[in-house]
Amino acid sequence: MAENWSASDLGVMRFPSGALVRGRGLRHPLPPGPTPTFALYLVGKQPPRTEWEARWLHWPDFRLPKDRQQARAAFKEALTRPANERVEIACGGGRGRTGTALACMAVLDGVPADRAVTFVRRHYHPRAVETPWQRRFVRHFADA
Repeated sequence: MAENWSASDLGVMRFPSGALVRGRGLRHPLPPGPTPTFALYLVGKQPPRTEWEARWLHWPDFRLPKDRQQARAAFKEALTRPANERVEIACGGGRGRTGTALACMAVLDGVPADRAVTFVRRHYHPRAVETPWQRRFVRHFADA
């Protein structure tokens, strides 16, 4: 079993269930401390290989995931892994796509969809979920 993140680690968000997930921007250096054991990368092209297990979700900058069903499955998987693994969700800057994914995961974890963006902005980054269509995607995520 991997040593998990701490809620005080840089970029780590605690979900209502207690799951800890780190969000970050791939354009920034890897934060100090333990590395992920699993990552979900939300980028427009396949990211470079990592030393840890990683999945890629095709998601162009400032837009929405290309395959929404695949996105839902990836978010569900990422939410189940923190019990035994250090999970990282990341996009280029670490706010728009990452915040949107974290908000959708919050919905899956029981946060009402109309409060999920506020939850992520309070517990992860104040400017998470950058575009109106990303906010709308989160609001309707439970309906899909």
